[in-house]
Parts: sequence; structure tokens; C-alpha cells
Amino acid sequence: MPNTFGKVFRITTWGESHGPALGAVVDGCPPNLPLEESDLQKELDRRRPGQSKIVTQRNEKDQVKILSGVYQGRTTGTPISLYISNGDHQPKAYDEMRQKFRPSHADFTYQTKYGHRNPEGGGRSSARETAARVAAAAIARKILASRGIEIRAYITRIHDISMPPLAHLPTLEEVEANPVRCPHPETAQKMEERILEVRKEGDSVGGLVLCRVQGLPVGLGDPVFDRLEADLAKAMLSLPATKGFAVGSGFDGTLLRGSEHNDPFHNQDGKIRTRTNHAGGVLGGISSGEELYFQVGFKPTATIIRSQATVDQDGHETELMGKGRHDPCVVPRAVPIVEAMTALVLLDHWMRHQAQCESFAFSQENE
Repeated sequence: MPNTFGKVFRITTWGESHGPALGAVVDGCPPNLPLEESDLQKELDRRRPGQSKIVTQRNEKDQVKILSGVYQGRTTGTPISLYISNGDHQPKAYDEMRQKFRPSHADFTYQTKYGHRNPEGGGRSSARETAARVAAAAIARKILASRGIEIRAYITRIHDISMPPLAHLPTLEEVEANPVRCPHPETAQKMEERILEVRKEGDSVGGLVLCRVQGLPVGLGDPVFDRLEADLAKAMLSLPATKGFAVGSGFDGTLLRGSEHNDPFHNQDGKIRTRTNHAGGVLGGISSGEELYFQVGFKPTATIIRSQATVDQDGHETELMGKGRHDPCVVPRAVPIVEAMTALVLLDHWMRHQAQCESFAFSQENE
């Protein structure tokens, strides 16, 4: 079972939803980076459960500990081991699920593939695993920020409620101003009301997260298998509950003609820029220097507090009522996770680009 992501800047995550702890090992981090646990904690605090009435009430502090790879406040270039304790266990809520498969969950496929599974909270397939990703990615975010890269994700739609487009990149304060993480206050209020409404009905809803990145240089990515948007798509679709990824104009671009969709080049103060950005900041799999933007679609939370038809491990038809503490909508807590995976992809590609095209670059003038 692969649990490692990245090629140069690599993370390996471990742990289960209701196990004693979870964490990550980060390899490939440059030495001498100033790093404290507080750098990681601020991102974990955004992801952790129990933040508001519209998310799961599981009470995890998600306090991260750095066990290796940092000495006297600076990275040493060796593997960085991160540890996050699980404290608020309620494994009995999953007793019935030891024998019955939850609809739209990984229970059936996991059991069939491996022949043995941890049913408590979904074990390894639980979204709880993403805490380790966020902690590890906070290191990548710090490195990118030192290069002037700004990553901002926010919710644009919950169920059938959408916010109007924003011309500016919202600040972190604008995104975090409400529990829905929608930077349009009027729409955010409607979204929150919808989530609370379906929660009372024992149901759930999904939505869309838009991620925007500014400050990227030209040249990240490759033209064939490791296209920048392809690796971003893999990163996003590796997250639990994701069902769609669209970069730039996405599927809306299929409704346009080439003359409408093409982004004309022009010279702006000595730099080559495009007048529009339907491509979303990527051309031929390589970053163009324009704003990178993409959408990620999340399905409604699979566990609902309603009776649903299912089967048990012997194939007998039965019913199952969801128990435990679950998000009626996973999308608000997905925002920092989308940012985290974006940071991991971008830093890994940047380091690969430097290794091939800068550190070992050959000039024609020297031939």
C-alpha cells in the first residue's frame, strides 16, 4: 500500500482514525530552514475538528510534535518526523460497521482487496489521515512563502448555493471570517444555514473549493506524464470525498470556441504575459507565470444519520444507521487540506525544476 507522495520533497504518512496516533515523515527538506512546531500548528488548527457547529464535534487538539530533523530551531536536512496524538476515541460507534458495509465508503473495497480492515472510523481510509498531510505540508508552505508564493483556497459553492466570482485574491482573514470559509459574507450565511438544515435532517451536502496561487515562476512542471496540472489532479483526487478536478476554465471551456478560449500573449513592462487566463496558469503542463487556479469537487459526506440499505460481509441484505461524529459537509475543513496538497506539489516541482534546469543547466555560450 503506497503511502508516500512526492519525488524530491517527499512525505510518508502513517496512522489510523482511532489509533493511538498518526503522523508523517518528511524527506528532502533543505537544511537550515527555521522551523518550529508553531509553524505547523497554525495550519493544523485550521483543519482540526470541533471548530464550529457545522463540522464534526470530535474534540482533537491535534498538537504536533517534531521528533527529528530539527536542531536548535533549524532543519538539518535529515528526515523530519511528525507526531500527532489521537485523544477523543469513540470506537464503539463503529461496532455495527465491523460486519456491515457503509454505503459509499471504502469498507467493501478495502475488505475485498486486503481481506482485513480496521472499521473504527474507517481506519486508514478516514479523512483523519489528512491531519498528517497538513502538518507535513506546512513545511512546504513556509519554503514557498519565502519565495513569494501565496496559496489561497476558499469555498465557492455548497450544494446549490454559489458565491459570485471575486476579482481580487481574498486575504486569509476574509476566508477565515466565517465557519464556512466563503469570502462572500452574504453567501456564506446562506451556506451555513443550508448545512445546519441538512444536519437536522440527518443528511449531508457537498460543494466546490477554488484554489488560487499567485507568484509562481514560469517553468514548473513537465510536458508529458508529470504535467503540473496532472500532479495537482492526482493530489486533489487522493483526498477523501473528492469527485472532480478542473483547472482554469475547466468544463466551461468546452462551451467556447478557440478564438474565445485562447489567451493572447503581450509584452507587459518587458515581461511576456497573457491578456486572459482561461488556461489557469498552465500551458503544456508547465506553469506560465500567470495565476494558477483550479476547482476541486467534494461529494456529500457518506455517513448520514439515516437508515440506509446495505449488505453485511456475508452478502445478506440489511440496513445501517450512521453513528459517531461526522461532518454534515466536509468542504469547510477541506480548504486547508487543498492548500496543503497544493503546496506539496508546487514545492516538489520547483525542486525538480531547479535540479534539472538551474543547478545543472548548460549555457550555449560555453559551447
